[in-house]
Amino acid sequence: MVEVFLNGNYVGDVEHKDDFLKQIRTERRKGVLSSQVNLRYDDALQQIFIESRRGRLRRPLIIVRDGIPMLTEKHIKQLQKNEMAWNDLIEQGIIEFLDASEEENALIAFQESELSPEHTHLEISPLAMLGLSASLMPYINYCHAPRAIISVKNLRQSMGLYASNYHTRMDMDINLLHYPQKPLVQSVTHDLSQYDQHASGQNIVVAVMSYRGYNMEDAVILNKGSIERGFGRSTFFHPLAAEELRYSGGLMDSISIPDKEVKGYKSEKDYRLLEGDGIIHPEAKVREEDVLIGKSSPPRFLSSAEEYSLAGNTRRESSVALKHGEEGIVDFVLVTENEEGNKLVQVRLRDPRIPEIGDKFTSRHGQKGVVGMIVPSADMPFTASGITPDLIFSPHSLPSRMTFSHMIELIGGKVGAMNGRYIDGTPFEAEPEEAVRKELLEAGFRENGVETVYNGLTGEQFTAKIYVGPMYYLRLKHMVANKIQSRARGPIQLLTRQPTEGRAKEGGLRFGEMEKDTLVAHGASLLLKERFDSDKTLVPVCEQCGIIAIHDPYKNKRYCPICGDNTEVNEIEISYAFKLILDEFKSLGIYPKLTLKTKY
Repeated sequence: MVEVFLNGNYVGDVEHKDDFLKQIRTERRKGVLSSQVNLRYDDALQQIFIESRRGRLRRPLIIVRDGIPMLTEKHIKQLQKNEMAWNDLIEQGIIEFLDASEEENALIAFQESELSPEHTHLEISPLAMLGLSASLMPYINYCHAPRAIISVKNLRQSMGLYASNYHTRMDMDINLLHYPQKPLVQSVTHDLSQYDQHASGQNIVVAVMSYRGYNMEDAVILNKGSIERGFGRSTFFHPLAAEELRYSGGLMDSISIPDKEVKGYKSEKDYRLLEGDGIIHPEAKVREEDVLIGKSSPPRFLSSAEEYSLAGNTRRESSVALKHGEEGIVDFVLVTENEEGNKLVQVRLRDPRIPEIGDKFTSRHGQKGVVGMIVPSADMPFTASGITPDLIFSPHSLPSRMTFSHMIELIGGKVGAMNGRYIDGTPFEAEPEEAVRKELLEAGFRENGVETVYNGLTGEQFTAKIYVGPMYYLRLKHMVANKIQSRARGPIQLLTRQPTEGRAKEGGLRFGEMEKDTLVAHGASLLLKERFDSDKTLVPVCEQCGIIAIHDPYKNKRYCPICGDNTEVNEIEISYAFKLILDEFKSLGIYPKLTLKTKY
């Protein structure tokens, strides 16, 4: 007897498991059962699991009977003539969807030539096992699986033309690449997904070599001339909004330049860019602390007596200003109403972004890296035919990661550029590497992709041959301009008196246990005194009982809450966080006694 589970619940036993499994599959293919149902027999547990719930990843496969696929030439011709649709293939039991668990009981052939009587299914195309992003990567079957996953994540973070109506939209933190291009090496998915209408990268010449050590540890070196001609140039869009809210008692916000009597009024300099209606004008250059939308609100807490005497109420300042570290140009101002009928003002900022040291770039093969150096065009190495690379890529990034697809794309791009055509790099069904190499040889280059390269600084020929060719590179949204952070003095938290947290709040950088160890190891342990005094405070302590004393600034006297005035009180320097934990101990009824010693 074999137990049967439906969506994880036990529903009964069957005697003849093979007949039972065959019957369910047959009825599913006939359309009697829903095509959403999947089943798996677990040999180790002697159990059958039937699933019909949501959230399962399922993929289509051609059904195979006795080594012969159900999809015939007749069906293919009908599909080409539009006499048949995809759903017809499912209804006729030619194609079925399997989930990950049912695949465990299936034997799937990659190609029709591999079919044997044991096979249960055939891939429509091996490409179908990949998602949209993964199938856009050329030659991904030559790539190590973890790198393929990284490359998929990188593609989703790349800049491009995300929507053609971007100028009328108010989307959060958008990056727009100025000159997106169609890749030279493509897969069939590029045409299917109309990728050239929303491309997210550029074709550039890449040289695989080291250059003065500035592309160690995955860094890349950029040609300054390429940046000046528009490589990687983009714009960052950021929206801000304010609305006139209505409050109880007939009070409401007011979008206008706040009066000087308003509580929390900034300075006249902060409001200098506002027009008469309290809204900034388009094309204004703004920096941090500048006000974009002037707004004042009624007081937060109204007492019952003040509620009706409007004269006594001072309004508070609630303008929308740029945060710490933000800057840009006002691109678009929209004045409209929200769903409740309140006035809504939206302002979109744009900030031109030119690639700089610290910005992130990646190929389509998970080989990501930040810019380590920007070299003048005259100092860049050049090939015998006079080609200067736009980007220098470290050769050390290849052996351990085994991204052979990265190297094949370089050769494919070279052939595509020389012969003026697109190279088919569809995973599992690409143009063979041997054929591409042969074409490169016929174009007058070495078939292995290397060239003679000269040093741009000295003009001498490099002793090694350098692997060089065109390649599709992506610029990612991770830019140093959005992440750079530093702090000298600034705001502190009310409770701990330590610096605030986070870049937007002008926060400090946490110096932790491990960072402390690096200073000690360097022999610079005295620096720790300076590093760890962000919440330094002076506390009066009773010499006799060792408890924190009280300082009365009005009478200018110190006394102990236990011993009174008959004791000596001295001020000591401790961390405010330590003083807090002593207070916590006292609240628990624990007596934290401080034993003081002389400094000398």
